[in-house]
Order: sequence, then structure tokens, then C-alpha cells
Amino acid sequence: MVTLRLAKPADIGALIDLDPVSVTDTRRAPFIGQATRSRACHVMESDGRLIGYGVLTHNFYQYGFVELLYVHPDFRRKHLATRLMRHLEGLCATEKLFTSTNKSNIPAQQLFTALGYERSGVIENLDEGDPELVYVKRLTR
Repeated sequence: MVTLRLAKPADIGALIDLDPVSVTDTRRAPFIGQATRSRACHVMESDGRLIGYGVLTHNFYQYGFVELLYVHPDFRRKHLATRLMRHLEGLCATEKLFTSTNKSNIPAQQLFTALGYERSGVIENLDEGDPELVYVKRLTR
């Protein structure tokens, strides 16, 4: 059974272990800690094991923004990213929800399109040679 809940400080170590980017990017572990402490991080759990997480903030021009979405590879292609995004949509406090992904991340682009997000812009120079594609969804309240 998969459940979704707000991350707790006790989850920080498991979240860092879950996310392989935290091994190569020294900014990821502090980001996870801050997102958890500020109550912006939501985890996906299966049988007591963390299998994914998402970070929702409201600092992107005062709109909701999914800053990060991650599902462990063993649990992908099971509609869990969809479930996690819908969970975050339900928590969004604004009428628009933004997110982004690298141009190279085709699965994320397909996910956002399938969920009704539309392309909203491109940010160059974050990752060399791999522009960031920005998406938006207008939420009905």
C-alpha cells in the first residue's frame, strides 16, 4: 500500500539516501533538509519505506511551484509520479501551479503533458547544454 504524507525531520536521512543526486550534488542534501523543515516536502511511502518525494513551495512569483519530484526507479511506470503530482496539486494554494524539467528529461515532460500542464517558457544556462522547460497548470478551485 502506498501512502502520501508530509515529510518529518526524521525522514531527512532516508530522503538523502533515496535520492542519488545527493551523492553528486552537494546542494541536494541541504535542500532536502530545508524543504522538510519548512513543511514543503511530501513523501511517498510503501510498506514503511520511502519511495519518492516532492517539494511544493509558493515562492515562484507568489505561485505554487513543484521544485522537485522524485520516484525511486524500482517504483516508476506505476503511475506513482502522477499520484504524487496530483497530491501536490491538491495542496497548492494558488490558481496556477508551475514546475520545470530539463529538456533532456523526456519522461517528466510526458508526465506534465499527460496531467494537463502546458509549456510556459525556457530558462537557459542552469545546466549547460540542457535548458530548463517551465510548465504551468491552471487549477480549478
